[in-house]
Amino acid sequence: MALTVLLADIGGTSTRIARAGADGRPFDLRVEANDGYETLEDLFNAYFEATGGIRPQLGVFAVAGPVDGETVQMTNRGWSFTRQDLARTLGLQELTVMNDFAALAHGVPTLTRADLIQVGVGKAAPAAPILVCGPGTGLGTALLVPQGEEFEVLPSEGGHVRFGAVTADEARVLAHLVRDVGPVSVERVLSGSGLARLHQILSGETLTSQIIIRSALQGQRAERETCNVFLRILGRILGDFTLLFDARGGVYIPGGVAAALAPLFADSPFREAFEDHPPYHHRLAGIPTHVVVHPTPGLAGTAAIGRKLLAVRA
Repeated sequence: MALTVLLADIGGTSTRIARAGADGRPFDLRVEANDGYETLEDLFNAYFEATGGIRPQLGVFAVAGPVDGETVQMTNRGWSFTRQDLARTLGLQELTVMNDFAALAHGVPTLTRADLIQVGVGKAAPAAPILVCGPGTGLGTALLVPQGEEFEVLPSEGGHVRFGAVTADEARVLAHLVRDVGPVSVERVLSGSGLARLHQILSGETLTSQIIIRSALQGQRAERETCNVFLRILGRILGDFTLLFDARGGVYIPGGVAAALAPLFADSPFREAFEDHPPYHHRLAGIPTHVVVHPTPGLAGTAAIGRKLLAVRA
């Protein structure tokens, strides 16, 4: 009987689940809204019931939160589990669990030109670190470090560093957030909920991030201005992180919010803010930035790991 692997990208808002064989290509892909389930176990049982067939023996799960040991607590959802107990419940012989952006970073080398939109110019330096950072439910961050022909993936919780203001409108945003939520992390601004907060502060309107982006794409002035401020801040923060890690191998920007905003990047202040880090403007100007528009980049990462696990057991 051919071995298969259960793949899952468990985000704060939704979970993407699939299965894969030795070729690593996901099939039986389903996207589930987390709010529809009490527990993670309920979600997987619904998947098995919907897809049928023989259950996989192996699992590779990406989880939106730090993975430091057996017990995993998600950052933006009240779900927790132990790897051993979840594997037993799902009937898996072996379960690999990792941070969602670490898993996503594993998938970056497998992405094609069709999966990416380059913003600005620049050329990746060979054998240099690659930054993977982008907004979704939170702001995920990971680093790819070349190791010969392979990459070592370093997880990060960079989205939780403190947010600082460098312009008058950013100072206004920061003052509002300090008053409302206390200490302000970067992902309080650079996330789906952060975009909604930003728009409320700048315009006085309370809208969802989806409506803000859709209206901006339709040319609505206030929503477009909010998105421009958001992308300017994103560019500055990614420039900061790029300098921190000397990520001359390029910057990849995944996440549902980034993908939805992809058509707005080119005419926004994003790239200017990314490069505006004196005295390193020219250094950053030579580093390429890519928006990831692959529909399931987290599954691409878990599939890459799953393919290697199955190859060992072939």
